[in-house]
Amino acid sequence: MRVHLAVYARGLRRHSTYRAALVAGLITNSVFGAINAMVLLAVFSARPEINGYDASDAVTQVFVGQMLITVTMIVNTGPSLDLAERIRTGEVANDLLRPISLQGWCLAQDLGRATCGFLFRGVPTFLVGVVLFDAVVPYEVVAALAFLTSVVLAALVGFALRYLYSLCGFWMLDSRGVWAVTGLVGPVLAGMILPLPLFPPAIADVLRLLPWASMVQIPAEILLGKESLHGGGVLSGLALQALWVALLFGAGARVTATATRRVVIQGG
Repeated sequence: MRVHLAVYARGLRRHSTYRAALVAGLITNSVFGAINAMVLLAVFSARPEINGYDASDAVTQVFVGQMLITVTMIVNTGPSLDLAERIRTGEVANDLLRPISLQGWCLAQDLGRATCGFLFRGVPTFLVGVVLFDAVVPYEVVAALAFLTSVVLAALVGFALRYLYSLCGFWMLDSRGVWAVTGLVGPVLAGMILPLPLFPPAIADVLRLLPWASMVQIPAEILLGKESLHGGGVLSGLALQALWVALLFGAGARVTATATRRVVIQGG
């Protein structure tokens, strides 16, 4: 545990060093959030409610998505884990010699990055949405804790998916193609580009059950109190996220064990 905490602290310190990058990212997320919010406001001006969502709900989800970009790294079209490059170059051989699991090491490091991004880029971006577009804020303690729990689970799902993308490099030698495809498709499936309730109901119900929805759509629904639309409460949304965390981490451990038995060292 001490090793994991040390790696977490190193990841947090590493990413908090680049203050100019944090400010630039904050501005970028705020601008894109504002543009997306104005587009959705135009949509809802013609139709006040769509499948239980109104303009305020849609705008709030836009800024929840922008806040969680740095937590889940869902929009990256290139490797966002060092592991992908280390597999490509063969440096992963050194990682496998550590006395802790590869997945645990990468998780601790990535959670440090996610914490930094959430506090110094994500939260300020969401506050821009609150000031400019009256995005919904969870004022009750229970609602706030439920939302923060959902954010943590979203970070875990995001890491687990990106870890699996990286592991593809053991077979493909270069996983950048996988990252490019998932970086384009993932935001759509997650409800970041367009809230899933705006899709036809049959499609939305299927997309909501996929792991990508656990990174944006479900946290947004928990914040907005929309879980009742799907026949459950906040706990049902958190349970779905937790289920995907368990399944994806289990898959990651299994694939890691399989991959390391056939590791091919490139470049040396």
